[in-house]
Amino acid sequence: MQHLISFVALAAILLTFSGAAGKEVTKMDVMTIESPAFRDNGTIPKQYTCDGKDINPPLVFRNVPPGTRSLALIVDDPDAPAGIWVHWVVCNIDPGTREIKENTVPPGALQGKNDFRRTNYGGPCPPSGTHRYFFKLYALDTVLAIDGNPTKQGLEKAMKGHILAEAQTVGLYKR
Repeated sequence: MQHLISFVALAAILLTFSGAAGKEVTKMDVMTIESPAFRDNGTIPKQYTCDGKDINPPLVFRNVPPGTRSLALIVDDPDAPAGIWVHWVVCNIDPGTREIKENTVPPGALQGKNDFRRTNYGGPCPPSGTHRYFFKLYALDTVLAIDGNPTKQGLEKAMKGHILAEAQTVGLYKR
């Protein structure tokens, strides 16, 4: 019985990754986000933290799916003592954007309010221990109609039902 369930699960996964024409989706087709400044699960350089220049690291996006009308980015730390700490919220990024350069915001993008009560990037600044910083990219089927500077919660609510693909990379930092 367990083998039958495993077979059914495998079949479901294969169907999920098959296109209408039967073309299999490969890892090369999956949307990704990475930083040339640190590898996934690697240490974020000091200059991108509160101990340095406190500027955003460069980010690179690959394989944004067809039909994407905008991108959104959330950077947060689930290891903060008070719960998840939001470092950066950016939405309505042009879908043609393939990189965010160091210390920049994509033209036309809207920055939301982070937990530092600012509307710009706030770098890692853990009180103790090593923290994980999740850089999460979302491909959306719409340009979001958002007024003002949304919080992470406001952005997540607006994105609901519009996410075509998600990708993430994780950086680590210890003071």
